[in-house]
Amino acid sequence: MMENIIVFVLLAIIVLIALRATIKRLKSKGGCCSGGDYKPKKKKLKTVIQKKTFYVSGMHCENCKNRIEESVNRIEGVSATVKLKKNQVLVEYETPVDDAFIINQIEKLGYTVMLV
Repeated sequence: MMENIIVFVLLAIIVLIALRATIKRLKSKGGCCSGGDYKPKKKKLKTVIQKKTFYVSGMHCENCKNRIEESVNRIEGVSATVKLKKNQVLVEYETPVDDAFIINQIEKLGYTVMLV
């Protein structure tokens, strides 16, 4: 009897987690937002003073790549290129920008920055 209750509770938790993730994706708030052929404009910097690599989890498709590049490229003085297969966001700096600001831009989209 007690084993059945434990199994039922675990299954209910798993279903709720899956349902929550599905709803986020349907609302395009998850890490992977389906659809669209949009390509963000490439941003060229006049002078690169520094380069950093951010390791990001949750990127799955070309749309993920485009969303992150567009968001980071909006930041004055930086340019981003996403390497999906390596889970990397390569950032070039023209002016100093705090890592926390870039991480915040990426995480607002629903991804997780694992390492800089």
